[in-house]
Amino acid sequence: MNMSNRNVKLLVLTALLIALAFAGANIRIFGSIAFDSLPAFLAALLLGPLYGATIGFIGHLLTALLSGFPLGVPLHIVISASMAITMLGFGFTYRALKKKMRTSGNLLITGIVGILLNAPVSLGLSMATLALMEGTEVALGLITLFPFLLLASVINVALSIVLFKSLERVWDKVK
Repeated sequence: MNMSNRNVKLLVLTALLIALAFAGANIRIFGSIAFDSLPAFLAALLLGPLYGATIGFIGHLLTALLSGFPLGVPLHIVISASMAITMLGFGFTYRALKKKMRTSGNLLITGIVGILLNAPVSLGLSMATLALMEGTEVALGLITLFPFLLLASVINVALSIVLFKSLERVWDKVK
């Protein structure tokens, strides 16, 4: 496949995954915690960390927009950035372990990294940002989101891995 065909396929697939992130943004668990990150996790595995990061950033902004930016625009931009960082870590972990271990072990470790980055690390960054903006007492209120964020992270990561495994053979033919 020549480079322009590959670029067109990547562009179309990226647009499709952003559209799926928008659809997932409409399936909310609590506030702005939704299924917008599933396509980003899938993109990080299929297309690479940078595509996953882009889709993760845009996906959260779409969810925040649809939710009315409940935590304020500046904090949602930080959360979007942490989503991008999550996808970079998730995608790079998968790629780093790809040749070192079996796929199932790789995906298990990569999934754990994704969940840790998406739940406690992202929440910690959000709390630190909110503490700087509004004070520690206000920031501590975000801890109540942890169970919802953890649940959403586990579901988004698990579904992305299931989809990745089911698309793996087809994807090898499309590339």
